[in-house]
Amino acid sequence: MTRPSQAMIDLGALRHNYLLARRLQDGPTLAVLKANAYGHGSVECAQALADIADGFAVAFLAEALTLREAGITLPIVLLEGVFHADELEQVQAHNLWTVVHHEAQVRMIEQLGDVHGLRVWLKVDSGMHRVGFRPDMVADIYKRLLVTGKVMDITFMTHFARADEPDSGTTETQLAVFEAAVEGLAGGRSICNSAGILEWPEARQGWGRAGILLYGADPTPFEHALQPVMSLQSEVFAVRTLLPGEALGYGGTFVAEELVRVGLVAVGYADGYPRRAPNGTPVSIDGQPSRLIGRVSMDMLTVDLTHLPDAGIGSKVELWGKHVDVNAVANAAGTISYELMCNVKRVPLVYQSE
Repeated sequence: MTRPSQAMIDLGALRHNYLLARRLQDGPTLAVLKANAYGHGSVECAQALADIADGFAVAFLAEALTLREAGITLPIVLLEGVFHADELEQVQAHNLWTVVHHEAQVRMIEQLGDVHGLRVWLKVDSGMHRVGFRPDMVADIYKRLLVTGKVMDITFMTHFARADEPDSGTTETQLAVFEAAVEGLAGGRSICNSAGILEWPEARQGWGRAGILLYGADPTPFEHALQPVMSLQSEVFAVRTLLPGEALGYGGTFVAEELVRVGLVAVGYADGYPRRAPNGTPVSIDGQPSRLIGRVSMDMLTVDLTHLPDAGIGSKVELWGKHVDVNAVANAAGTISYELMCNVKRVPLVYQSE
């Protein structure tokens, strides 16, 4: 018998979410597949989207080469750009598009000899202050890239810091800064991340970049008919009863106030479930709501079966997915859905297309 834990990946839901993003963006939209498609499997997700997507985005060269080796021919953008000048030869050879966001990357293009036909995405720091050129530098960097004769075209991009906060004025400010920085400069545009696509129609210019929304985790406080793609699942493999006053697990963080039926579940923090998830974090058992009790261990966790008399050994447990919102688990654990899904490991990914 194999361990009864897996992450089900619903590729039909992935396609649904991409098409929703594409419809909202009303323009070309990249499917962001960095970090192994946020833990969902980059090759499988790319293959599932290949007939409907306008292109893909990854963090760095090795991630792009994995997709090219799997036969993916659509455009691929390197969101971090290149780290060393010799990577530009690979960018050219594999027809990749590269972000340029700091001075050293500009010099790499200027100084490397036998490179031509590059498609560059020039990143503008409109207010996030993480990467990108300050607005007053953009026109000069643009001219320097074109003067090299090695750059075929340039798309201007930026990244929102607080688009998931609809009441913040930061997004309007960033949009105004970006538009002023690129005014009069010929080239494409890419402004919207997932939250931008979902909530900021005025920013839906040029290329959208659909990241977390692809996987069904809404980054905004609103509902957008996204479908969860990953369902982290396991089973109850043992049952015991706590007497009143007995503590459960490491640290004794849960103490029974009455008789409590406890189900042991074959998944833990080594599989990617957050150790910080507290008592009361939602789970689903045989499709019925329940809760985590006790501290999460490396290979197992414990759930409350008291109100589910028919539940027992073999009962199906969903940690997040169709019945349990991954955002609810992330909020309980003091993190974000991105981290939870990216951290899933050791359990097999099982793909379904419907």
